[in-house]
Amino acid sequence: MTAVTDQDHTDHTDRADRTDHAAHPADHAEEAVSEGGSGEDGGGAPVEGGASDAVEAVKTEEVVETEEVVEAEDAVEGGHARVGDDSCGRTDSSGAWDDGLIARRVNETAGGEPVAVVEARGAGAPVAAPLAYDGALRSRLDALRELVGLSRTRLDSRTLSEAGRVLDEAAARRRLSGQHTVVAIAGATGSGKSQLFNALAGVTISETGVRRPTTAAPIACSWSDGSASLIERLGIPPRLRRRPLQSAEMEAQLRGLVLVDLPDHDSAAVQHREQVDRVLALVDAVIWVVDPEKYADAVLHERYLRPMAGHAEVMFVVLNQIDRLPGEATDQVLDDLRRLLDEDGIALGEYGEPGATVLALSALTGDGVGELREALGQFVAERGAPARRISADVDAAAWRLRPVYATGRRTGLSEEARDEFAVRLADAVGATAAGEAAERAWLRNANRACGTPWLRLWRWYQVRLEPVTGRLPLRAQAEEEATARQRVEQAVRTVADRASAGLPAPWAQAVREAAVRGSQGLPEALDELAARAGLPPGRPPRPGWWPAAVLAQASMTLLQIVGGLWLVGQIVGFMAPNLGVPVLLMVAGIIGGPLVEWSCRIAARGPARRYGMEAERRLREAAAGCGRARVLDPVAAELLRYREVREQYGRVLGVEAGVR
Repeated sequence: MTAVTDQDHTDHTDRADRTDHAAHPADHAEEAVSEGGSGEDGGGAPVEGGASDAVEAVKTEEVVETEEVVEAEDAVEGGHARVGDDSCGRTDSSGAWDDGLIARRVNETAGGEPVAVVEARGAGAPVAAPLAYDGALRSRLDALRELVGLSRTRLDSRTLSEAGRVLDEAAARRRLSGQHTVVAIAGATGSGKSQLFNALAGVTISETGVRRPTTAAPIACSWSDGSASLIERLGIPPRLRRRPLQSAEMEAQLRGLVLVDLPDHDSAAVQHREQVDRVLALVDAVIWVVDPEKYADAVLHERYLRPMAGHAEVMFVVLNQIDRLPGEATDQVLDDLRRLLDEDGIALGEYGEPGATVLALSALTGDGVGELREALGQFVAERGAPARRISADVDAAAWRLRPVYATGRRTGLSEEARDEFAVRLADAVGATAAGEAAERAWLRNANRACGTPWLRLWRWYQVRLEPVTGRLPLRAQAEEEATARQRVEQAVRTVADRASAGLPAPWAQAVREAAVRGSQGLPEALDELAARAGLPPGRPPRPGWWPAAVLAQASMTLLQIVGGLWLVGQIVGFMAPNLGVPVLLMVAGIIGGPLVEWSCRIAARGPARRYGMEAERRLREAAAGCGRARVLDPVAAELLRYREVREQYGRVLGVEAGVR
């Protein structure tokens, strides 16, 4: 623990009295440390003991916040702020500093090792310019936002949750500093990540030791001002924010870097792993620290590296503790690590290609730390990590959404399927039978007008003799309606299956549901349509030759009547006997009447057929229009929506032509 003077001890006691430490048992523990465990030993080295650990275990967030407020008040009243060792301390211009014990204990050597101080905060802190995305990334984010909006009514919230999170994080990161790059150091238990964190900072900030786990909460270290909002986004409280060694060379090299030391990703404490997962989703880049014993750990590769393979450009993989490897073992382990990363799908940034940076170093001896610091400095100076991280997040979200937007098959409703649906509806409504009925009706009218009266009288008599029964026609009508309904349902199922073929499951379901909704009431609508459009009202139209045929048939009938009356007159003696003329008239009428009727029937076939075909065509078009309005149009609307989201998905992927 940092050494304190007697004056500091007195000030601390006064502050403890003002904060009513009787209500907070944790304050008693800290007071005990101040009185008995924080004094200077004869040579000026700080005395460390078990009391410090007791304070960490007892001290609560409320006590820390209270002490910060009191110390801020004292600093304002005293006109100055207390800092640590002058060799690395920086005066806090705001007059407020952190008194947290976590991550502030150092092992001072005889030469006096620098002590970490908290990041400067206050109303006068500079505000960095917000992050700006380039046109391509903005276009992809806009397409993803449009994609999510178009899909909310078709996909469940769980499917779209990752895309929504990426949009939220992209918007939140864009509002924050574009001059800073947040890099997290992650690793397994005992990998030495905290030791590397301290080596990069040039000062002991994060605790190291054999006790596991050592790092209990994320700790942030910033090389320049204006990063407070970025650190707040990570949920790191002020008491866990530090500054590196105050060196002009290091500040110039790493200006804009915000380094975060994470707990162990394989920690036995669940809350530690949860913090790692949460922070990893928010940082701009990550340094994975592995050691020669656990670099091939399945948890690291399967849970983190493999799912984050698309983030290779914002990833460093550091093999630490190479001082423990003899001879050429470092190169062998490094080659095997590269092989494992390649199997994970992580591109390696070698030979000028974009990808992950793989380095070997020893945080204990400092071997290779300078190379990592130089690589980090160049990486931060480019200021492209936040945009690359967001772009990789968009890629990952798009890849997760691929099964619900792209299948690699041609989709849509072909003209052949549309025509077949119209034919099925026409068959269900009885368009062919209606055309045939119209043709027979035209022929009947022709026979009535042009047929012999004696034949029509005979047909009328036979119709009157037929028995009248109502059961068989009613049963036949009910069976016909049931058959027609089944045909309509079958036609709808067929067109729905063809329209949904090749679509991802959610969109195929939406197409089928649209078809089913449209088919409700379709049989009744078709029945009404058949009754209204099957046969035109009134009598069928008469051709131009029809009046002449009617006149000829009437003439033949008149000849028969005249001839018959003439013969009757001769029989009764009313007229002079002359059988030739009346017989000739009767024979001409008897032969001419059927002949005229037969001729009219032959002549009526063509117009009757055209009339029936016209009636069938009208009914087919009406049935097709009804089916199109009720079924095909809703299905086409769903297909159009899918086509739109597929095009938006292509823009999210950066493929302007869309995807299948």
